[in-house]
Amino acid sequence: MHDEDEAGQAPSMARKHVETERKYEGTALPSSLDSVPGVATAQWVDQQDLDAVYYDSPDLRLLRRRITLRRRTGGDDAGWHLKLPLADDARAEIQLPLAAGSKRRVPAELTARVAAFTRDATLLPVAHLRTHRARRLLQDEEGATLAEVTEDRVAAQLLDPGQASSGTSTEISGWTEFEVELADGTPKLLDRIDTAFTEAGLARSAWPSKLARAVGTTAGPADGEQGPADRKLGPADGQLTAARAEQPGTAGAVVMTAYRALVGELLTLDAAVRRGEADSVHRMRVTARRLRSLLKAHHRLFDRRRSDPLAAELQWIGRVLGEARDQEVLGEHLVAGLDAVPAQVRRHALRGRITERYAHAYRRAWRQAVRELASPRYFTLLDRLDDFAARPPLRGRAGAAAVGYCADVLRQEQRRMLKRLDRALRTARGPQRDGALHRARKAAKRARYTAEAAGSGLPRHAAKRTAKYGARMKRLHKVLGVHQDSVVTRQALLTLDAGSTESTDRAKHDAFAYGVLHEGQRQAAERAVRRLPRLRRRSARRKLTSL
Repeated sequence: MHDEDEAGQAPSMARKHVETERKYEGTALPSSLDSVPGVATAQWVDQQDLDAVYYDSPDLRLLRRRITLRRRTGGDDAGWHLKLPLADDARAEIQLPLAAGSKRRVPAELTARVAAFTRDATLLPVAHLRTHRARRLLQDEEGATLAEVTEDRVAAQLLDPGQASSGTSTEISGWTEFEVELADGTPKLLDRIDTAFTEAGLARSAWPSKLARAVGTTAGPADGEQGPADRKLGPADGQLTAARAEQPGTAGAVVMTAYRALVGELLTLDAAVRRGEADSVHRMRVTARRLRSLLKAHHRLFDRRRSDPLAAELQWIGRVLGEARDQEVLGEHLVAGLDAVPAQVRRHALRGRITERYAHAYRRAWRQAVRELASPRYFTLLDRLDDFAARPPLRGRAGAAAVGYCADVLRQEQRRMLKRLDRALRTARGPQRDGALHRARKAAKRARYTAEAAGSGLPRHAAKRTAKYGARMKRLHKVLGVHQDSVVTRQALLTLDAGSTESTDRAKHDAFAYGVLHEGQRQAAERAVRRLPRLRRRSARRKLTSL
């Protein structure tokens, strides 16, 4: 695997942590926070003046996803802050020093981390917030800080896109809000503080962030609307329509829930690939394959005029990522194989040459993949993935009961896999059988992905059945993967030039090592094939699909 240096990126200066906080509205904090169970003291510690400029696309693409990016001065954590939503009250925060960028230039690392959300849009200053903060620390009897409570008096200005100076905009709002952020405390403490706040007349804020409130006040929510439900701050247009079309317990609901989760995972992994983080190419490629498998396996649910072209583009991005991943796997496989041969056969220099050759090939393929991730074609794919999630082209069968429908699909995928595997096992040894086994492997993998996608949305008993089905398919495609790795490795061994930079004797020695490796790979492939009949029987059992 490759870390950031191996992928060609400089080590990150970023500090990362998860913050857990809640926001409140009201007139004043309760005076007796030290009476909250578990809290020994509640002391005001200091006051801070914070000055923050928020960056986003002109149409607020980050804010729509509850992501905020700011440059802040003042306080004890001045710098660049990127906040990404997690579950419930938690957000991932990534911080960089002020020197990493300028008022006009967002740090490249943060730009890369949000590129999947901003796409071809430019990040510009969109709001300027000044906050006078009073801090109060809640501590236990040993002096450990359990939580920090703040009273923030905020003055907010919106900026015309690109106008970083507050002098070019109009002050539009001011408000007071209160925050509680956990330090060493537990979520139960947060709930106890919440009770104290509620009893004192404070209410949970409807706004997920200060920026959301600043932008939302310009629109002025209509009577009856709940604050940040303003269209430009909420989920992508069309999700409410989709929700009405996906009734709980239906096939459409289960499949689209899985689809949206996979799209979210793909967008998250985009930043990891751009940063060259270890295993990110593999994980993003797998996610693209899972999405494509979902669209293909459940094609009867969708208008194929939309689902088939989307599946084709997912296949394209899988190939883009596949070149880097293939080089990575091949290098690791060759080195592992070389380490397994007798010591008198292998040489350290040969191992080093193989490692460097495939590390270089990986870096080259990774750079090409990152270029494709900045292409109009890729950004169009992301737009189409979002649109499919917001306006799913569901057909009538989407209203079928999820359990019965998923059982039918799993049987269909099982039959599809068995047909390909049986054809491969009937084929004589040679390139044709190798290709047939590879196709059977892909079918088994698709069957596994289909089961895993469905399982999370089914009742417990059905989810257990799909998990068993997925496990059987996984074992099968892993063994088929050993065979395919052997085929690819043997092909690579035939192309390696053992003597290009070595003496004749060294070249002969290396060629012999390649021969030993080749034979070892051939034997590994035959062992894998011998395991297939038993695995086939276990994967063919009809009760696997009885949900």
